Amino acid sequence: MSRPQTVHDVAAHKLCTGCGVCAYLAPDEIRMVDVLDQGRRPIPITPVGGPSTGAAAALACCPGVKLEHEASAPAPGEIPELRAAWGPVRKIWEGYAADPEIRYAGSSGGVATALAAYCLEYEGMAGTLHIGARADVPYLNETRLSRSRDELLANAGSRYAPASPADRLDLIESGETPSVFIGKPCDVAAVRMARQVRPALDARVGLTIAVFCAGTPSTEGTLEMMRKLGVTDPDRAESVHYRGNGWPGLARTRMVDDPPGQLRTLTYEQSWGEILQKHRQWRCYLCADHTGEFADVAVGDPWYRPTGDDPGRSLVLARTERGVRLVEAAIAAGALVLEPVAAEILPASQPNLLRARGAVWGRMSTLRAAGLMTPRLRRLPMARMWFRHLSTREKLQSTVGTVRRIKRKRLREPADLTPYRDQHRSVSG
Repeated sequence: MSRPQTVHDVAAHKLCTGCGVCAYLAPDEIRMVDVLDQGRRPIPITPVGGPSTGAAAALACCPGVKLEHEASAPAPGEIPELRAAWGPVRKIWEGYAADPEIRYAGSSGGVATALAAYCLEYEGMAGTLHIGARADVPYLNETRLSRSRDELLANAGSRYAPASPADRLDLIESGETPSVFIGKPCDVAAVRMARQVRPALDARVGLTIAVFCAGTPSTEGTLEMMRKLGVTDPDRAESVHYRGNGWPGLARTRMVDDPPGQLRTLTYEQSWGEILQKHRQWRCYLCADHTGEFADVAVGDPWYRPTGDDPGRSLVLARTERGVRLVEAAIAAGALVLEPVAAEILPASQPNLLRARGAVWGRMSTLRAAGLMTPRLRRLPMARMWFRHLSTREKLQSTVGTVRRIKRKRLREPADLTPYRDQHRSVSG
């Protein structure tokens, strides 16, 4: 089984997460584009046969290739019973943004947005690097550097579509003061690795916030969702939202020629459960970190609670001392309304993730036996979840299902990286 030599090999073998860190590290050689049925992918600016030193160097920071904790045992101050399955966790809270607008717009309790706004307004941070809908094509995403509470609010809520927030880490690196970074677990892991090779970036990352993630659907998934909403011409969409305005919120689209106030909507179960999750990129099937184990703070849904008309609550994990300090400061300043919760609330809130992590071990073992490339995941235990949490039927689904996917997803063939739309555009903000 060969190993990738450049990030282009990673993309060709369908292990790319789409984070964009390679475009940040090698901006003269790599740019990110949207590939309709896969996600955001790096393509070479220089000819493929030309120099690719940047593409090779970026491989060291690619979360599609590797994820690795520095230690397997809990450090002082961590909750020991959570370490093996959930990564480092120092404190857990549940609650919401004190600002009712932010809470309502967020996908659960608006905590990620409110914490970022606190860092801008009270901690003197320069901005927040995150994603938002493209103004000209609102069903696609772009990287944003928000510098105010209002800019953050305008981009609140989950975006279940391809995004590359790490592609513009240069905006953090060049800032006069540190900034916040918000992204998926793989995005945050990429930032952590990039900080190790770019001291100037490390000095300017003030806080990393990861949002719990069950996988990234391709743009093809969004277009199918829009067709379900009755959209025949997606280019006439005025806005596309996946969640928010209540918990878990509705997927909703407004077209430029719809009557004032009209929204086309789907429930969360209809949008994510029936459509979007079927379009997740292949690397997401091999993901062992759904809860942002490499972040300072991770935020997700407390699914142990019944949903409905609730304006939303978030589960908040502080994974580092920096995360603890800034969350507690935001609580003291009145930006967050949080209460400590017991450690068992985490597995109760994400009941499927231990089985999902165990299934990854079965998939990776099957792929290796077939001679196919897999990521290197170190100190993210999976085998014990396979043996302890999966039934015999689930184990068969993991292994036999992978054999079937090898053919169905053409995993032995290089990916077609034809861009869906050219997105070589400057960042907003």
